[in-house]
Amino acid sequence: MQLLQKPIKSIAACALFLVFIYTTAQSLAQTKDVSRDYSQSYSRLNVTNISQSRNSHSRRHLLQAAGEEQVEGETDDEDVKPDDPGADMEEVRTCSEGLVLPLWMPQKNISIGDRLIRGFVYFLFLIYLFVGVSIIADRFMASIEAITSIERTVVVRGQNGEKQTMHVRIWNETVANLTLMALGSSAPEILLSVIEIYAKDFESGDLGPGTIVGSAAYNLFMIIAVCMIWIPAGEVRRIRHLRVFIVTAVFSIFAYVWLWLILSVISPGIIEVWEAIVTLLFFPVTVIWAYIAERRLLVYKYMDKNYRVNKRGTVVAGEHDQVEMDAEKARTIVNFQGPRSSDAEAFDEARREYITVLSELRQKYPEADLEQLEMMTQEQMISRGSKSRAFYRIQATRKMVGSGNLMRKIQERAHSDLTEVKAQLHPTDDDYDDQPTRIYFEPGHYTVMENCGEFEVRVVRRGDISNYSTVEFETQDGTASAGTDYVGKRGVLNFPPGVDEQRFKIEVIDDDIFEEDECFYIRLFNPSESVFLTVPQIATIMILDDDHAGIFAFTESNFEISESVGLYEIHVMRYSGARGTVIVPYWTEDDTAVAGRDYEMARGELVFENNDTQQIITIPILEQSSYEKDVSLKVHIGEPRLAPDSAHYHDELLAQIQEVEQKSPKDLTELDRILLLSKPRNGELTTTHVRIRESQEFKATVDKLVAKANVSAVLGTSSWREQFKDALTVVPADESEFDGDDDVEEEVPGCFNYISHFICLFWKVLFAFVPPTDICGGYVTFVVSIFVIGVITAVIGDAASYFGCALNIKDSVTAILFVALGTSIPDTFASMIAAKHDEGADNCIGNVTGSNAVNVFLGIGLAWSIAAIYHMSHGMTFNVEPGTIGFAVGLFCGEALIAVALIMFRRWKKSIGAELGGPTFSKYVSAAILMFLWVFYVVICILEAYDIIRV
Repeated sequence: MQLLQKPIKSIAACALFLVFIYTTAQSLAQTKDVSRDYSQSYSRLNVTNISQSRNSHSRRHLLQAAGEEQVEGETDDEDVKPDDPGADMEEVRTCSEGLVLPLWMPQKNISIGDRLIRGFVYFLFLIYLFVGVSIIADRFMASIEAITSIERTVVVRGQNGEKQTMHVRIWNETVANLTLMALGSSAPEILLSVIEIYAKDFESGDLGPGTIVGSAAYNLFMIIAVCMIWIPAGEVRRIRHLRVFIVTAVFSIFAYVWLWLILSVISPGIIEVWEAIVTLLFFPVTVIWAYIAERRLLVYKYMDKNYRVNKRGTVVAGEHDQVEMDAEKARTIVNFQGPRSSDAEAFDEARREYITVLSELRQKYPEADLEQLEMMTQEQMISRGSKSRAFYRIQATRKMVGSGNLMRKIQERAHSDLTEVKAQLHPTDDDYDDQPTRIYFEPGHYTVMENCGEFEVRVVRRGDISNYSTVEFETQDGTASAGTDYVGKRGVLNFPPGVDEQRFKIEVIDDDIFEEDECFYIRLFNPSESVFLTVPQIATIMILDDDHAGIFAFTESNFEISESVGLYEIHVMRYSGARGTVIVPYWTEDDTAVAGRDYEMARGELVFENNDTQQIITIPILEQSSYEKDVSLKVHIGEPRLAPDSAHYHDELLAQIQEVEQKSPKDLTELDRILLLSKPRNGELTTTHVRIRESQEFKATVDKLVAKANVSAVLGTSSWREQFKDALTVVPADESEFDGDDDVEEEVPGCFNYISHFICLFWKVLFAFVPPTDICGGYVTFVVSIFVIGVITAVIGDAASYFGCALNIKDSVTAILFVALGTSIPDTFASMIAAKHDEGADNCIGNVTGSNAVNVFLGIGLAWSIAAIYHMSHGMTFNVEPGTIGFAVGLFCGEALIAVALIMFRRWKKSIGAELGGPTFSKYVSAAILMFLWVFYVVICILEAYDIIRV
């Protein structure tokens, strides 16, 4: 089967080349036969055939060469005689002045060599114009993406009934694809049809309609054929929105049937005003009908509706042939009556995907910190997210013109998203610089030993520190008394401009009397003007007695922590004494948390040195990056014991206590009794529960990043600087970047990248002046871009006409064979990228049928409506000779039915099961059939245009 790939891929190119050679040779042969009569008949060459077409629109074909027999059935008084050189002169054609592009002079006595040179120059110029219109069309598509990405805030209920606020797009996907997206991808063809009507004084032409019909044939046959064989081996792509595809496919075929009817049946050769307006009105009808089908309104709500479990276990609505449940999941939702809100469901699904990707990256990069993993996850989410037609169109154009793919912008966007979210969750001190001046203690609690002598208290100033501030302080008794346990103090703290803290010292009085732990307070008061006292404005000082070994306990009975804490520290306090070295054992115990999965088991001993008041138990918490988690474990401390006097612990307290214990109770002195009371013991809290919950910061980060994981954000630009930087930068178009393969080294631009970049540099720099999409939500970019597309399209129309004129090729052939291909090449590459990277075939097939319908209804409908109304206002009729266009439309309708039937056959054939991809043999056979249909269409249209085939 591999041997068939190259021949199949080259069939179209060879056929096109042969047809072009044949057409040019025939045309130039006619030119050579009549060139001797040029000087005598030049004046007659500029006479158009408009009056003849109005009087008798059935006389479309003139004689092709001198001596050829007269066309059968001609009865008009102005019939051309076989030996009349004027007939030859009309076939040779002399170029008339275009709308924008100046005419290449001279126009008489032109040799065949001159015509070939001019034709070649015009051909290269056309290619360059096609590149330019592709680049500006992508700016246009970026503005459309910005417009259709406008979001609104909605409140939905989660799985547990809690309310969630999220942002959803205002534009419906189907409506956006059939209106603005279709307009963006087909803007050159649509504008060419409208501009040609104006350029020909509101008379019909062959270039605009021929381009639309030729582009439709290329899109339906060639693009789908290429996408079929472009799918990687063993993979398939199915249309997700089948109802929408059926609607657009029916309307795309109906559009050309309707075109044939108004050209050849209803009012042959005359386009009446109502026919043109009805053609234009079919455009909103198509959009509304597709929307109804997509939303299951009207009759569609009575159709069979099934639900399926997608790959992430979410219940979603599916079509009759889209149910992809596995056996286990199907049994769990047999009686399911309806899914949750589509907005909430989509948000939950994206959130689960984020957690899944984060877990995969954590396993792949175990040494990376959470912030790095979150940034990589955001990159994956943006690159994996649902992509519009605009994304693939812009991606294809960037690769063609040496601007690389969009992965670099995705990386930059992911980094900026994470930075913005972290800044929202962790406001810095700079955020408070403009707030009023605040003064408070930091910290607000001090624990000191009775024998410490004195200690330092810190007061800080925050907010605006540019002015001079003062505040008073004083000590207040608690259980400790001034003069007995500490030295009372009162004073004023001065904060000069720029100073943000002040310190002062408090003295503690030591004694040899056993006492319970005592405390006193320090209060701030009487701040200067414009200064506010905030919590803590009262500091608590705890004085620990140093005459006993102490009581040991946890500070709290319950702790609630986040799984992202890493190492969690639990404090064990020592109060009512701090004398001697004490050893306290500790250990962890499973509750609902499991050691090795949720945390690492901890067991050991805490050593409190003399005068130590607290020690820390460190428990490693294992982070699983769970969005919802609630488990707990227990931490215990055992009986404390005094450390023996040894090489490790030098403390005589234990020996003194043991000596006293050997005495009889009646021999104990008061000091002996105090010494026995100083033995270490446990307090009430010897067990604490540690509850491990999901990280609220992580949860908030996930929610915010998921909401920002919008691939459309990387398509737009925020400043002219960014646009000019992109225009002047060469970036390699490496597929591995698009795939997100982190193991592949970054590529450097190659020779082809530099060549294509410098060839397109003029267009890049020129279009960098277009306003960025961030201005007015993309509407300014939309207006400016469509104006520029119109100007370039006008030049394309002139250049295509001159090209055909120089080589004596008819406008209908030029439109079908050259202009249609030039405007469709970017769509070809965009569809290829979409076929490879999308999970469905909608961006490859669905948009082809939708675009074809829009081209006729909007492109031809708008142009002919303008012309028909113009002629009616002048008391005339708008005449359109059916000719080649009518024949091409009829031929396309027949072949389009075959193509759509083939696509549906592939979908419902069990051995294939999809529109794109599938078994190698079947996909190459199907692609060969579609390619043959296009080649046959082009060849037959050309033969008919030159009267080799007469209908």
